[in-house]
Amino acid sequence: MMSKSNKTYTSKAKFMLHGGDYNPDQWLDRPDILADDIKLMKLAHTNTFSVGIFAWSALEPEEGVYNFEWLDEIFENITSIGGRVILATPSGARPAWMSQKYPEVLRVNGNRLKQLHGGRHNHCFTSKVYREKTQEMNRLLAERYGQHSSLLMWHISNEYGGECHCNSCQHAFRDWLKEKYNHSLKSLNDAWWGPFWSHTYNDWSQIEPPSPIGESAVHGLNLDWRRFVTDQTINFYENEIVPLRELTPNIPITTNFMADTFDLIPFQALDYSKFAKHLDVVSWDAYPAWHNDWESTAELAMKVGFINDLYRSLKQQPFLLMESTPSGVNWHEVNKAKRPGMHLLSSMQMVSHGSDSVLYFQWRKSRGSSEKFHGAVVDHDNSPENRVFKEVAKVGQTLEKLSDVVGTNRPSEVAVFYDWENNWAINDAQGFGLKTKLYPQTLQQHYRTFWEQDIPVDVITKEQDFSNYKLLIVPMLYLVSEETISRLKAFVANGGKLVMTYISGLVNEHDLTYMGGWHKDLQEIFGMKPLETDTLYPKDRNHVTYKNKSYEMKDYATVIDLNSANVEGVYQEDFYENTPAVTSHQYGKGKSYYIGARLDEQFHRDFYSGLIDELSLGAVHEIKHEQGVSVQVRQAENCDYIFIMNFTEEKQPISFDFQGKDMVSGDVITGDLMLERYEVRIIEKKNS
Repeated sequence: MMSKSNKTYTSKAKFMLHGGDYNPDQWLDRPDILADDIKLMKLAHTNTFSVGIFAWSALEPEEGVYNFEWLDEIFENITSIGGRVILATPSGARPAWMSQKYPEVLRVNGNRLKQLHGGRHNHCFTSKVYREKTQEMNRLLAERYGQHSSLLMWHISNEYGGECHCNSCQHAFRDWLKEKYNHSLKSLNDAWWGPFWSHTYNDWSQIEPPSPIGESAVHGLNLDWRRFVTDQTINFYENEIVPLRELTPNIPITTNFMADTFDLIPFQALDYSKFAKHLDVVSWDAYPAWHNDWESTAELAMKVGFINDLYRSLKQQPFLLMESTPSGVNWHEVNKAKRPGMHLLSSMQMVSHGSDSVLYFQWRKSRGSSEKFHGAVVDHDNSPENRVFKEVAKVGQTLEKLSDVVGTNRPSEVAVFYDWENNWAINDAQGFGLKTKLYPQTLQQHYRTFWEQDIPVDVITKEQDFSNYKLLIVPMLYLVSEETISRLKAFVANGGKLVMTYISGLVNEHDLTYMGGWHKDLQEIFGMKPLETDTLYPKDRNHVTYKNKSYEMKDYATVIDLNSANVEGVYQEDFYENTPAVTSHQYGKGKSYYIGARLDEQFHRDFYSGLIDELSLGAVHEIKHEQGVSVQVRQAENCDYIFIMNFTEEKQPISFDFQGKDMVSGDVITGDLMLERYEVRIIEKKNS
């Protein structure tokens, strides 16, 4: 294994954070409710609250008229029970007076229509007025609360997203392009393949962002617009934090990242690999649709694990779960409640993959508007006696036993490569199967075997160093620069094992195809080249023979021109029958593998199990269990914290040959366990 990391504390707290989004500004006329909150916070075993996220109208009800007294009281109330505050800047939703007086703060959509006041994040990231107003507000917050003993962290805005097409943003986009292309329109036209459909520009003013009423088919333009939106969002964020860095340099800063809830894939609109560099700690909002009717509990848990490992790997340190629900939400197609035991299990899964918190949206249910039925710790009954509140308290009691876990990490020898820009480009490609590309989902399928075998995985991005991993997996790397290809080549030459798949290495960073077929360096690494990709209809099936076994194939098949590679698997049918489908190739001190077809789960299990054996990879601790049980380990210098989790609806036998301490009960554990449905056990094992 790689060397174990020393502890990295993501905040001043050296205990697990438990609590969540608290909106007392909705209850300022109900002092009895605010008093009840403090009593219930203690009963729920909570200790940390995110305050002020959408509170601008309560903090500044009129321009220049401020009301911080209520927030002063909230700080003191939380402090009185030994609690901590994550103080949010309120820029996620501006007050109505601002939209009325300064309409330029509102966004213009892709159809070039000015948006009305309302919603969240309906503000222009380029607006000078909004930038000035957010800095003014944030400076006041920092001056008033920056030295407060209970201030734990700054929470900047909330779930950044969206884009604006106003004149200011278009001007900023053109300036961004001038900088990127060294003020050369020829360079831009070359990168965007300008002669196509007569799209050559001869003046910067002619360039507009992609629009449904204008241009949307120039892929280089689309790609650069998405890059600009990420950079402009980060630039707005950096503007927000200027007074915070100045006045509170020792208070860490975060903003909450997201994931697509229904598919459980990374949020697509922003490149978080860039954004993470500007944060002190990564945090994210997790809302898996537990108990859904399209996948097993274990399948969904695997996807959650993938997202956790991506967000942990962005900074190679523990992250924070900033939002989750104690039970249901209000915006799934079906808002199903978590079954008994699932809240503790799902919370501990987050901790097991590297979270140092379990925080909720929301502390108390709103009485009105769109989130009045969204899950919360405190329901409309205002009671600690209902099932959800009791399960939250149980999570809090468990977290109180896990302070030693805080700051520990998860060393890994395996990495899966995820790239936001690649996903943008491959989704834009007008080819292959428009509904079957599924780039993030494909990565999760390659991640699955390691999750099932309890082998730690980092999910890394192209900016990160991958030279020290034993195994690097890069499925569907459609867009790849020559610089990245060179790094992949060095990785294999120096002894690494590299796995690549169909629809990889086709375009450069401008979304221009490589001429002359596959890039020559990729041909050297893999000892072959893809000639064409056959795209199948959803009902089409083929099969591949690999190590004398047959595996089902769907969606994609690469016709391969073999050079010096070895044939590991062949197609069984169609015009490429008996031709290579899976290859391997020795290159330098390492080895490469190319999987030319989209193959079934069992193929991935068998293929990666072979590599696991070949590379002597394995779980941190050998624990025998059936599929659906996950064992994740966080490691300190002299101690391992082992989370054994049952993501099935049946009892599961567990067997191991070491001795440890149950961190919740304090009992000595050795030998065999029987996990109940959705049960989790956390074992501390001292290392000699």
